[in-house]
Amino acid sequence: MKSIETIATVTKDGKITAQLPLDIPEGEHQVVIVIDKKSLVQKQGKKEKKAPLNFSAYPVGLVSESLIFRREDFYAND
Repeated sequence: MKSIETIATVTKDGKITAQLPLDIPEGEHQVVIVIDKKSLVQKQGKKEKKAPLNFSAYPVGLVSESLIFRREDFYAND
């Protein structure tokens, strides 16, 4: 099984044309087609604004006062 992402052209009579890589052998193949609800023309004409991600601060504090992580403890001197 091989996954290919490409752009296809759909005609008024419901036929689809797509360019595939040359390593796909000639003949009939079983395929799965997923159609985005908006065409590329609709997407390019109007850019959709997405809401910014909102990350809130979450104070964790120290796990233990006895745990101190220094660079010297992790790396050698060479």
